[in-house]
Order: sequence, then structure tokens, then C-alpha cells
Amino acid sequence: MRIVFATGNKNKMIEIREILGDLGVEILSMKEAGVEGDVEENGTTFAENSLIKSKAVYEELKAKEPEKAAETIVLADDSGLEIDYLNKEPGIYSARYMGKDTSYTEKNNNLIERLNGVPDEKRTARFVCAISAFLPDGSSLSTLGTIEGRIGYEIAGENGFGYDPIFYLPEYGKTSAEISPEEKNAISHRGKALREMEKLLREKIS
Repeated sequence: MRIVFATGNKNKMIEIREILGDLGVEILSMKEAGVEGDVEENGTTFAENSLIKSKAVYEELKAKEPEKAAETIVLADDSGLEIDYLNKEPGIYSARYMGKDTSYTEKNNNLIERLNGVPDEKRTARFVCAISAFLPDGSSLSTLGTIEGRIGYEIAGENGFGYDPIFYLPEYGKTSAEISPEEKNAISHRGKALREMEKLLREKIS
């Protein structure tokens, strides 16, 4: 078997390979598997969008390499930031917030500005990650992971990506971009969802 993950994000692939490495199968990004382009995410939840992506990439791989289709599992995630004070924005539009080509520095600064004057207790937020696996027999698996925190008052940290530099973790006294990659993988929304998915896949692969 091989796993193809429907992402071109290098940072995400590092996390994925670290967490799923014990499965003992080849793990490729969709680009490494020969699939280019974006899948239209028109679902209304993180779970719907992740399944739309995993199925679409599987179908494209099957059309390109039908002989490998029976040995391919496609995984996809849809994740984002929910800020309670902003009615759970940016939510499923996290990657597209303020436009896909807008830098995360600009996005993060904008969110901090929108929370100007809002006290700690009302800055609650969470990262959400839904992961779906599309299997060769047409069935699918799904997991969900979350991590709770607050929106900080300034951008801080170099270790993370996306919204990590403004996502403050009170138990650490740091943002998720200031803790180590190992600490982040242990507690992150994607780490939790991936570990749950690893358990489900282990039953399918063994």
C-alpha cells in the first residue's frame, strides 16, 4: 500500500510523515504522486471538505495510474481557525481568508486588529482539523481533532506556519509557533486527528 496526502504544503507533509511514519508505507504528497492543481472545496464543514479532496485526488490518480489504484489510500485534511468572538471566523475559509494570495502576516495582523480591546476571556479560539481517507473499495474514514487556545495580542514565534504565531496556548505561556515541533505534534489538532487516523488505517493495512 501507499498513502497519498492531498496537499502540496511542505510544512504539513513534515508533520504527516513524522506522525504516520510508523505505518511502514510510502507516504507521498499529491504533487509527488503526479497530481497538480486545486480541488474546489464547496463543503460546509471541515469534514465535508476533507472528503471532497480525498475522493477527487483518488479519482484523478486512478485515471492516471489505474494499476496502482488498488494499492492507494488518499488522505486529505481540512483545517482552520475558529475565533469565538468573530462568530467562528475564519473557519472553513481560513486558507482563503482575505484572499488566497494574502500573506499570513497580513491575515494575522488583521485578526489581531479585529480583536483590539477584546479581553482575554473573550479571545477564545481553537484549531480544528478533519482528516478523511478514501480507500480503494470506495469507502472512507474520518477523524477530527481540536486544540483550544486564545488569540494573542501580537505575532510571536518562528516554528509554526499559518495562524500559529497568533494562537496563544495558556498552559505553555507561548504561541504554537514558539513551542518546539515535537511539542506541537503532541498536542496539535492535526496531530490528534492523524493519530486517530493512524489507528484506523493500521487495521486496514495490516
